[in-house]
Amino acid sequence: MTESPLLSGRRSVLLGADPVRQGHAATPRVSFEFFPPKTPEMEEKLWQAVKRLEPLSPRFVSVTYGAGGTTRERTHATVARIRQETALEPAAHLTCVGATSKEIDEVAARYWEAGIRHVVALRGDPPAGAGTYAPHPDGYDHAVDLVSGLRRVADFEVSVAAYPETHPEARDSGFDLDNLKRKIDAGANRAITQFFFDVEAYLRFMDRVRKAGITVPIVPGILPVTNFAQVKKFSAACGASLPVGMAGLFEGLDHDPETRRLVAASIAAEQCRLLQAEGIEEFHFYTLNRADLTVAICHMIGVRGPAPAKTIPVAS
Repeated sequence: MTESPLLSGRRSVLLGADPVRQGHAATPRVSFEFFPPKTPEMEEKLWQAVKRLEPLSPRFVSVTYGAGGTTRERTHATVARIRQETALEPAAHLTCVGATSKEIDEVAARYWEAGIRHVVALRGDPPAGAGTYAPHPDGYDHAVDLVSGLRRVADFEVSVAAYPETHPEARDSGFDLDNLKRKIDAGANRAITQFFFDVEAYLRFMDRVRKAGITVPIVPGILPVTNFAQVKKFSAACGASLPVGMAGLFEGLDHDPETRRLVAASIAAEQCRLLQAEGIEEFHFYTLNRADLTVAICHMIGVRGPAPAKTIPVAS
């Protein structure tokens, strides 16, 4: 894990020039990611987040899939409920891990029958304790194979993963970019990036992506940071650099969750504004099943739902 200048050292746009209000940026399109709940309490929290974010009219909302397929049924139940009970467009994550290709095809067919038309196709992480990734002997080896398989099952919209700072298991950045191109050539409609904080790294990556002939959207993945120690572990695992100075912004806030949320929203909104100033018009938010931060960030980048109706007092 490396460190980069805080938000690439670019000039602040939150308190300086505002690309939204000056008309230099369109209202961005957004999408949100949730994870399937494990308990009734977590389910209630998830649905509070879903209903609060629904008025922002996201392009889609995705539901993750646990390592080794451990949340298969909960993922299916969550996306099916979103389809049935909301106006949102649900997308189900699907991975190669822990199942045969036939089993994965059957899961995909169930999604299609349930009205799910969008799949996020990922290689997936190995189950806990399994060490390095090893494909199932009768399964799909990698995400590119899964994309091809999904195309044989039904006419899904397919999103895949991209890594602005290179997948930690890739031989080098060139190999990683070639892998992304193979996934797009296999039929993926878009890529969603691993979370990142270094805006310059994403912009350099996009230059390389376009030079490679990849023309589909590469949507930046945005992770609001409320627990710096946790994000430090995530970043070490996925190879995302942490900004110099980020630790200091959260210093002394271990027992002050409200201030941590304010700091997190400010950092993420600044990152989005910097990207907007470079012409980026679509964002994918890793919500961690919380709506408050995402609503605040979306408000600051120009994505706002209908204003709540005013309550008119009744004369006595």
